[in-house]
Amino acid sequence: MKAIFWDFGGVVTSSPFEAFNRYEAEHGLPRDFIRSVNATRPENNAWALLERSDIGLEDFDLKFAEESEALGHRVPGSDVLGLLSGDLRPRMVRTLRALKTRFYLACLTNNVRSGEGPGMQTRPEKARAVAEVMALFEFVQESSQVGIRKPEPEFYRMASERSGIAPEETVYLDDLGINLKPARALGMTTIKVVDPDQALDELNRVIGGGVPD
Repeated sequence: MKAIFWDFGGVVTSSPFEAFNRYEAEHGLPRDFIRSVNATRPENNAWALLERSDIGLEDFDLKFAEESEALGHRVPGSDVLGLLSGDLRPRMVRTLRALKTRFYLACLTNNVRSGEGPGMQTRPEKARAVAEVMALFEFVQESSQVGIRKPEPEFYRMASERSGIAPEETVYLDDLGINLKPARALGMTTIKVVDPDQALDELNRVIGGGVPD
C-alpha cells in the first residue's frame, strides 16, 4: 500500500449522526429521521444538490424542510447545517501525523459551502485546529469544489488520478458503506469506520503496523 484516503466527518472527526440523534431527541423526532430524509432520492435530493453546489444555502433550507415535511416532520435545512461540525478524534490525528512520512495521505469529503474550510467549522478556534489537520494531507478533494460527490464513481477515479497511485495500492476509510462500495469496485482496500479504535486496528493490520495507540 502506498496511499491512504480518508473521509473527514465521521472518520477524522466525530460523526454528525450523533448530533442528528441529539437534535431528534430534543425535538421529539423519530431516531435517525434526518438520515432517512438524506437517504430519500439520495442522488438528487436537497443534500446531494448542496454538496455539489447546485443550490445555495437558502434554497437548501427550504428544500430540506419540504422534503422532511413530506416524510412527516418539517425540519429546516439550516438546523441540519448547524449540526455538521464534529470534534477532532485525537487518535486519528496522531495516526495521520505518524503515517505522513510513509504514505500518500488525501482527504475525500462530501461537504457544503458553509462555515470555514473542508470541515465546515463555524468557530474560528475550531477552524484553525481543522486547518492544521488538513495540512497533513497531500490534497483535500471536496464535493462542493469539484461538483461531484461520493458515492459517484468519478469522485474516486478523480482522486486516484490526482494522487498518481493505483487504486490497488490505496486504502480508503469511510463511515458509510454506500461510500465504500465504489472505492472497493475500483480496486481500493476499504475500511468501514464503526468507531475509531476498530478502524485504526484494522488499518494497522492492512499496512503492517505503525498506527499509534
